Amino acid sequence: MKVWQPGRIGSLEVDHRLIVGSMHLNLEGRDDHGAALAAFYAERARGGAALIVTGGIAINRVGAGGRMYSLIGEASHQPALARAVAAAHDGGAKIAAQLFHAGRYAFESAFGLTPLAPSAVFSNFSRCMPEPMSAEQIDETLEDFGRAAEAAAGLGFDAIEVMASEGYLLNQFLSPLTNQRDDHWGGDPSRRRNFGLAVLRMIKDATDLPVIFRISGADLMPGSSSHDEIADYATALARAGVDAINVGVGWHEARVPTVQTLVPQGVWVPYAEMIKDALQNADVEVPVIASNRVNHVDHAERILAGGKIDFVSMARPFLADPAIVAKSRAGRHDLVNTCIACNEACIDRSIGDAEVSCLVNPRAGRELDVPEPPAGSGPAGRFAVIGGGPAGLEAARSLASLGHQVVLYEAEPELGGQFRMARQVPGKRDFGETIRYFTAQLAELGVDIRLDHVITDGDAAELRGFDGVIIATGVHPRVIDLPGSDRPNVISYHQAFAEVSAIGDRVAIVGGGGIAVDLAHLLLDGADDHLESRSRAFRAEWGVDQEPVLPESKRAVTLMRRTGKIGAGMGLTTRWAVVGTVRHHGATMITDLSYRKITEQGLIISTADGDQLVEADTVIIAAGQEPNDELTKIISELGVPYRVIGGAADTAGLNAVRATSQGLQAAHELSAAFRG
Repeated sequence: MKVWQPGRIGSLEVDHRLIVGSMHLNLEGRDDHGAALAAFYAERARGGAALIVTGGIAINRVGAGGRMYSLIGEASHQPALARAVAAAHDGGAKIAAQLFHAGRYAFESAFGLTPLAPSAVFSNFSRCMPEPMSAEQIDETLEDFGRAAEAAAGLGFDAIEVMASEGYLLNQFLSPLTNQRDDHWGGDPSRRRNFGLAVLRMIKDATDLPVIFRISGADLMPGSSSHDEIADYATALARAGVDAINVGVGWHEARVPTVQTLVPQGVWVPYAEMIKDALQNADVEVPVIASNRVNHVDHAERILAGGKIDFVSMARPFLADPAIVAKSRAGRHDLVNTCIACNEACIDRSIGDAEVSCLVNPRAGRELDVPEPPAGSGPAGRFAVIGGGPAGLEAARSLASLGHQVVLYEAEPELGGQFRMARQVPGKRDFGETIRYFTAQLAELGVDIRLDHVITDGDAAELRGFDGVIIATGVHPRVIDLPGSDRPNVISYHQAFAEVSAIGDRVAIVGGGGIAVDLAHLLLDGADDHLESRSRAFRAEWGVDQEPVLPESKRAVTLMRRTGKIGAGMGLTTRWAVVGTVRHHGATMITDLSYRKITEQGLIISTADGDQLVEADTVIIAAGQEPNDELTKIISELGVPYRVIGGAADTAGLNAVRATSQGLQAAHELSAAFRG
């Protein structure tokens, strides 16, 4: 397989063609002398990573993306960075420092500094008006890049990556949208390239380390750099001595989703291939790295086998599974914990100050806080986990990883809980991969899985024999008190996911939360997961290469919510994209209403304009959830230590991130209590 062939970036030799892409973790600013950051990198290095690219390391304070960024030019930050380098090296990996300047994407509140940019163009991302850089400030910034490169070499980094993509400072200099200068640094495409080329020269003058530039293959911003201008930029960088080009995509302000689960995997690879074609046409040989929405090693292999791409950068898949390389090389793809691109614990948190983790791997970023010692490191207990949804699956995995005997009881014939519904939604097929992973991992760990087993009073004697019990029985759909809700044309969201083909052509959904939006997406878009067809549909729907083409749907779907926005409660970087998709597919969305009654013709609602009938063949109730906590009383009377987690504990603000994190925590708490 080409993915496992050694590769070279300048003078740097790497063991294989998978790169751990840059991820800002918000561990960088943690007051622990770099311990958590080092532990994070060490675990990925031990798991087989060949080259790790750090999260953005700010070259100065005004260029920091937030207060939790590393500042390579400040002595107080350098020991933590050196510790991270040593941890990667000790684990057998190389590590590159990503030098970073946010430009107009810096948040003024981070250090109280007005952001700097090529021109005074308001940022809808950081909600600020930057100060246009003077000639002196440009020179100072270039010198800071040089000093940062020199510091990186001194700290032991093996390479440097320059962040020149995703709308940050170097990308701002390249784009006519944000560079409105008419001097050496702007005015036409050739002069707009000068800043990036000057940064490369400063770094090359300061160090012999290989230099990677992460550039934007497409800004996805109307009126920004053209494909030809981007190709010319890549060619100019290659001729100036860059050692590799990593191709990113999109700005934070772009109204095209780039990394959310609804984005087809590999849809952005053609932009990296375009860069490779341009370099070859210019007779320049420089490795090209493809990135964004590549979640599977076998997919990376197909990309590399195409012959145009030299390396594949996978970031969040290394959050989901730090040993993705080792497992894949050993042929144990069944044990790979797959990134589901939910964004909830990673990208959503990285925009603020919260420490990054992972929904399907809540230990990510918490390797020091919740270590998992090898089995046999203490006396083994016998524990029961009741419920095989995300919370229960993680609890069972954690207990077994800690060396305990575990019995997992699941009332349904398959594990997965509400992930069984989620995997049906367009783009969410990888939620089924989470079920596949836990099924295989629990079997590998020797967990006794008992499907179709509903716990009742009759199980009390058996449960009393355990050293601890975790209740993860999930939720029930909320039943609403609405006249007509018992009619035959009314079903719950749970029934709707189970009987999609039986749902009529006119659908009214009572509720506008995440489940309701996902259900509308499924009803309007179907479940065609063929990668090529979904990629074509995505590009057309979002106008990636042309004017948007709105899709047609055979169904008419109306989403309703009494108060608040449709999709409220969904993830920060996901809601707008998914709601936008549902709207593109023709969904009607109504808020600020009250429900009157359900009739044979549909649902009567009352708005500021009076009563109206929402015609519907099927009315679906997706108006929230209630804890399925009936077992709590039974378990509490057994005299056995227990924990209640996930939806069974509380549905207020419930999401799968909280559920899996509680599963991890409950397992460690019960284990610690058992072992004293």
